[in-house]
Amino acid sequence: MREAETEPHEGKRKQESLWPIFKIHHQKSRYIYDLFYRRKAISRELYQYCLNEKIADGNLIAKWKKTGYENLCCLRCIQTRDTNFATNCICRVPKSKLEEGRIVECVHCGCRGCSG
Repeated sequence: MREAETEPHEGKRKQESLWPIFKIHHQKSRYIYDLFYRRKAISRELYQYCLNEKIADGNLIAKWKKTGYENLCCLRCIQTRDTNFATNCICRVPKSKLEEGRIVECVHCGCRGCSG
């Protein structure tokens, strides 16, 4: 995390400099989610400790448990107030519905498609 914070951001847009931090945050939350819900390798007490100490994002994990949001990259991608036309982020559009050969990149977190 410290490396991502101190990485030089010259030539990048303001949002692009935050993408590595979003990626690490997602990876930490996904790891704890997998340990608790899929592998059953950690206890409920340890899981609650991780959520209480903000090591993992409880809101993001709650979305992962719902159908259709299993691969969600961040919560900003489903918030309609952050977009111009009150819709979801472009990374939530299925790849089959996009033009062929088009590279999609989320402006919020740099995701290249989390809809599945």
